[in-house]
Amino acid sequence: MKPPTILEAEKLLTEAEQRNPGVWIGHSKTTAFCARAIAEQCNNLNADTAYVFGLLHDIGRREGVTDMRHIIDGYQYMKSLDYGIGARICLTHSFPYKDIRSYNGQNDCATEETEFIKSFLDNAEYDDYDRLIQLCDALALPDGATYIEKRLVDVVIRRGFNDLTIPKWKAFLELKDYFDKKTGTDIYNLIGV
Repeated sequence: MKPPTILEAEKLLTEAEQRNPGVWIGHSKTTAFCARAIAEQCNNLNADTAYVFGLLHDIGRREGVTDMRHIIDGYQYMKSLDYGIGARICLTHSFPYKDIRSYNGQNDCATEETEFIKSFLDNAEYDDYDRLIQLCDALALPDGATYIEKRLVDVVIRRGFNDLTIPKWKAFLELKDYFDKKTGTDIYNLIGV
């Protein structure tokens, strides 16, 4: 299953914005920018594919203002379009620490959806696209790229702190180190922070 083309992804995001406008659109565009810039320096990643995944990681927000529900909505929407890899990214992007309880915010999913997400995470083996979008999600504000620590604090202020926030933060910082090594530079140099 191939991911959408850039044009298809941009069209999906534009349609989603018409359904549910908000700062999440700018955040998604920033995530895509960061993903492309970092992927260009990684020999095992396609920069256009990374850009598409960045644009669409929050596409579930097209359904309205929700919390954890946006990941399952995105997964289901992308699956319905036969974009299985993009669906996977919708589900994994919020979990660099593979525990559903690490989600910052409210679980507004049905019980069976929560069980599906938990099972999916338990059985998923992340690849570098999963890791890259997790990282870039944590670098992206609606108006541009930022330091990971600033974004993490921003999320906690808006969505709360829980028992797994610190392990999740450590997972994000490990992702930054991982991509610093893969790119041979501090990724902040690549995204203009």
